[in-house]
Amino acid sequence: MTEKWREATRAELHTYYTETFPDQLDALPSFITASGPKQYAIAFREAYPIRTQNAPHRTFIRRDTWQTSNSSDRTVQQFDSTEDLIKFIQHPARYDPAQGSDYALADPDVLDRPEPRPDAVYYALDHWERPWVLAVDIDAKDIAAHRASSETTGETDDGETAQLRAAGILDSPPKGYPYAFEDIEQALAYGFAVQEIFEDDFAAEETMVVYSGQGCHVYLLDTDRKHRYDEQSREVINDLLLDEYEIPIDPVVTADRRRVMRLPYSLHADVSRVVQPIDDPGFDFRTEATPDFLD
Repeated sequence: MTEKWREATRAELHTYYTETFPDQLDALPSFITASGPKQYAIAFREAYPIRTQNAPHRTFIRRDTWQTSNSSDRTVQQFDSTEDLIKFIQHPARYDPAQGSDYALADPDVLDRPEPRPDAVYYALDHWERPWVLAVDIDAKDIAAHRASSETTGETDDGETAQLRAAGILDSPPKGYPYAFEDIEQALAYGFAVQEIFEDDFAAEETMVVYSGQGCHVYLLDTDRKHRYDEQSREVINDLLLDEYEIPIDPVVTADRRRVMRLPYSLHADVSRVVQPIDDPGFDFRTEATPDFLD
């Protein structure tokens, strides 16, 4: 199988989400349903207009899974089924649940331009059926930037890109990306270290490590009955991982309940790799995460 690292084309995105992605629905984690996460979000490679005239075009949209009353009670479910959610992912403008509002995506039938394709698909960590989904984000770009800074101290003051170039990272496979394959491998190793910390320090019984395309996400899915993983307890987790274990996480992801994460089995279009849960730090993302259009 190919190790080619490149951006997916518009046609390949359409093929993936119409032909491959629907077959993965049964493998989605149980907390990802049509009505569980409070929002789903889609990013576009090119900005697309909304219905309001003279308003900026959108490259990123969030859509609630429920309409709510003034008291924040759920009233109307936006996606009646998983099939409705998939239609929205496949054809965001045509099946936009915000249709009828001013901020809905413009009707592709009345525009002289192609309808948008999802460049990335996300779901919200804030959830209707459970406490916030607790996630930790470890990005290969951050690992590479730290490595470059350490290896080029005193050699350049021209910024991060110059440091990456001086450290040879930009010329290392995958060439031109702000990290090397070894930085993704390190991110996965850190991810399984975090999983072990959750199991040992927090007696977690339900955890998950997800290859994110350019790093990994780690989930702690047990219910904390006393604190419900509130803001304070999440700050404690951040401090523990960053300071005691020196694992380079993004603390904002852990702390902010409005964050969105890449949907498992969606496509990371920048590198043409499938986001997916993994069981081993030796997971070969170069070959095992390739979509069918690269075979």
